Amino acid sequence: MNETDKELLEKISEQTKEPISAYNIRKNGTCIDRKVSDYINIAAKEHGLEIYVKENTLFGIIHIPVIITQSGIKDIVYNDFHIGKNANVIIVAGCGIHNDDKHETSHSGIHRFFIAEGAKVKYIEKHYGEGSGNGKKILNPVTEIKMQKNSKMTINSVQIKGVDDTKRVTKATLYDGATLTINEKILTNNNQKAKSEFEIILDGLDASTHIVSRSVAIDKSYQEFASKVIGKTKCYGHVECDAIIKDEGMVRSIPEVFAQDTSANLIHEAAIGKIAGEELLKLMSLGLTEKEAEKVIIEEFLK
Repeated sequence: MNETDKELLEKISEQTKEPISAYNIRKNGTCIDRKVSDYINIAAKEHGLEIYVKENTLFGIIHIPVIITQSGIKDIVYNDFHIGKNANVIIVAGCGIHNDDKHETSHSGIHRFFIAEGAKVKYIEKHYGEGSGNGKKILNPVTEIKMQKNSKMTINSVQIKGVDDTKRVTKATLYDGATLTINEKILTNNNQKAKSEFEIILDGLDASTHIVSRSVAIDKSYQEFASKVIGKTKCYGHVECDAIIKDEGMVRSIPEVFAQDTSANLIHEAAIGKIAGEELLKLMSLGLTEKEAEKVIIEEFLK
């Protein structure tokens, strides 16, 4: 790997105190390095990976980053994660694109999770784009999840900056006692576009989901957030969409909650607006310029 590769990896990686148990590094559509362990196996398949985590695995950490430095590549990968009963793992994914040319460059990661009873998964996904060229940097992640009895999953998804176009799709089905928590953060500027779609089916007794999306749209960028939560039995679902718009930025929120049982408790909240004047004045009274104050507010909002 050269310095550009290392810098891209650093942008999309998550630092952990524990050593990485297994990893697969993909560059320009090809695996360039891989490590497996006694309890986590990563096997190649056509256009993707099969990741197997054994039952009762504790504190397993898996990294599967993707970096693209060759302009014009349209990369697509299909990764399946099989998480064994009562396993506890952290999975760090994400993609960084460096595009110094005029050609459109894209990555589509289709990730499927099969999470067994009692398993716990923390999934971290960061997206980032950079480069001196005017070729578009496009990222289209798809996440499909099946969660068995009393399993838990937390998704932390961040679009740092530099992505010209993205469509992010998340679909999940939760069975008895399963819990899915999603924290999404997106920043767009210039003429960038970002669309997020969520469809969560609460199919089991006492299944629950909590989705929080925080986004900032600057310049002439556009964002769209569409969520659908279906409650089929006694369950709980809460969706929260908060957005800041600046300049000519636009954000559209499309909520849908569908209760199919009288015991389903489903809530959707949305708040979209500009940066509060009181917050700006307070920071400016401390000696910051208006732009500096706006930057501080945005960074705190997206923490």
